[in-house]
Amino acid sequence: MSLRVGIVGISGFGGGEALRLIAGHPSFDLVYAAGDGSAGRRLVDRFPGVAPRLADLVIERWVPESLPPLDVLFASLPTGTSAAALARVPPEVKIVDLGGDHRYAEGWTYGLADIWPDRIVGRSRIANPGCFPAAALTALAPLLAEGLIEPGHIVIDGKTGISGAGRGGGDSRFGYAESNENLVPYGLLQHVHMPEIAGTIEQLSGGSAAGLVFTPHLVPMTRGLLATIYCRGRATTAQCLAAARRFYAGRAFIRVTDAAPQTKWATGSNLAFISYAADPGRNLVMAMGVVDNLGKGAAGQAVQNANLICGLPEGTGLEGAPVWP
Repeated sequence: MSLRVGIVGISGFGGGEALRLIAGHPSFDLVYAAGDGSAGRRLVDRFPGVAPRLADLVIERWVPESLPPLDVLFASLPTGTSAAALARVPPEVKIVDLGGDHRYAEGWTYGLADIWPDRIVGRSRIANPGCFPAAALTALAPLLAEGLIEPGHIVIDGKTGISGAGRGGGDSRFGYAESNENLVPYGLLQHVHMPEIAGTIEQLSGGSAAGLVFTPHLVPMTRGLLATIYCRGRATTAQCLAAARRFYAGRAFIRVTDAAPQTKWATGSNLAFISYAADPGRNLVMAMGVVDNLGKGAAGQAVQNANLICGLPEGTGLEGAPVWP
């Protein structure tokens, strides 16, 4: 099977990672690339290491009405910029939106591929989860599903590499001098990922996510994301680990580990690592989730979702091991 694929927003980190994965995918044929910042250039000019067969593909300006025939379009556009444009894409073109405009939007399926794969199969409009939700919700899902923690008053402390903030354009906050040896909280109390985290907690638990606190931080590394989550519950560490292993039995991309996970474990992969530490006497459960923010947190999960909607084995093109060290 050969499917015609396009990427819009190829100039950014998410679009570039999607290019890397699609270039090695046995069933996806990249025939269209768009990005306003690099329109008119060949792929090889923007990505010198691209495969020779894709080198001369010219990056086009993004015009939804001028798409060539496509089976799947990956959209990696800044939140707030994709809804109107993607509404003009022909309905026969399947879309995986890596941006934030369609998460829990009407007519779109929220693409938590490892938690709800059956909801994704056969759909044509998929809203890829944000990078922080990909880590946090993967760790929380087994505990919420089995009632081991209270859905309210969950505190999520997230830390991501600088690439999680996007290329940043002319904003110097993401330059080396500003980011190196620095730790920056941002999006306090109103981060764009809050609604999707809260909504998913409530779906998984059947309860209220009132009292949810989520604080993201930028840390001076290129890629990687760790969510450390504090919950109320009387479960033991062993019970939490056992619940996760039951919940994710047979799921190829989830690793449940006895040891606390590290961001390096997931670099360059579509894997998610989760673990737990609990103290029943203190009514405390700590859940930990690690992903590559550009892998499972963005393009990796997007390709996994595309595989599901196209009827392919969901691991197709995603079998590569993490990069180490």
